[in-house]
This record gives sequence, C-alpha cells and structure tokens, in this order.
Amino acid sequence: MPEWFLYFVAMPMAVLIVSSAVYALYWASKKGQLRNLEEGAKVIFDEEEPLGKPTDQTLNQPKPPKKKNR
Repeated sequence: MPEWFLYFVAMPMAVLIVSSAVYALYWASKKGQLRNLEEGAKVIFDEEEPLGKPTDQTLNQPKPPKKKNR
C-alpha cells in the first residue's frame, strides 16, 4: 500500500469517524438521551401489551409438524 494513502485518505477518514462518534455522545448527553436508559426501553410497551408478557405473533408461532423420513 502506498504511503500517501495512509496520510491523505485513511488518517482523515479515521479522524472524521472518531470525531463524529465523540460529537454524537456529546449531543446525546446534552439532549438528555443518556439519563434514564431503563425508562426508554419500556416506552415500546402499552396497556395492550404489559411489561414482561410478549403478545407478538412472531414470538408465539406454533412449531410446524415434523416430517416423517422414509
């Protein structure tokens, strides 16, 4: 790999990715996104689907019958 690739392509991309991640964490901290992580996980539940009782059909699908091998 040529040396110029490291200096002009890879390093700026690495700096951009790391700085984007740091900014995203800073933004989330300022907006309060990291204050109560447990409460955010419970937001998807409502009165029809109480906490801890899955009612989705994808989770409760019956198993298909076994095929007999001859």
